[in-house]
Amino acid sequence: MGLEPAAGTLEPVPALDRPDLLAGPVVEALKALPADLAASCGVAAIDPDLADTAAFCEAYSSPLELSANCVVVTGSRSGEQRFAACVVLATTRADVNGVVRKRIDVRKASFAPMDLAVELTGMEYGGITPFGLPVGWAVLVDAAVLAAPAVVVGSGIRGSKLVVPGSVLDRLPGAEALERLGR
Repeated sequence: MGLEPAAGTLEPVPALDRPDLLAGPVVEALKALPADLAASCGVAAIDPDLADTAAFCEAYSSPLELSANCVVVTGSRSGEQRFAACVVLATTRADVNGVVRKRIDVRKASFAPMDLAVELTGMEYGGITPFGLPVGWAVLVDAAVLAAPAVVVGSGIRGSKLVVPGSVLDRLPGAEALERLGR
């Protein structure tokens, strides 16, 4: 599938061949992609206790610089709560109160509470991914993620990981490439 070296020791299979390894919204998002893009996305089962990025990368020999984290950020303006998902390489952190705050036009941005992020996305904490997010959310993707030949991201559950070409993330609904999102 051309997903190494991001996959490390994982042996990904076409993601849509294993919907049991994906959260429901992720399955639907992959089905909505053009067939060639969906076919370029792989999934592999992992130990759910190793879903957190550092533990995953160490256990599965996946380079940290080819792992991408997806965090849910929220803020409000005039009583309206706004959400965005930020996708940055694991070697960086999302610039929440700089780039993100300005992009979603709020006074103060912060990470969404875990329970709220899980409820709104229909995904497990530690498995939240840019695939299958709620309609209307901005999906802010650091340009370095898009430039990667392949990255590991969550699958919506803790028991697996998606391995996808970085460029696929630019094709997701609401996706927007941003320079310097990851610092």
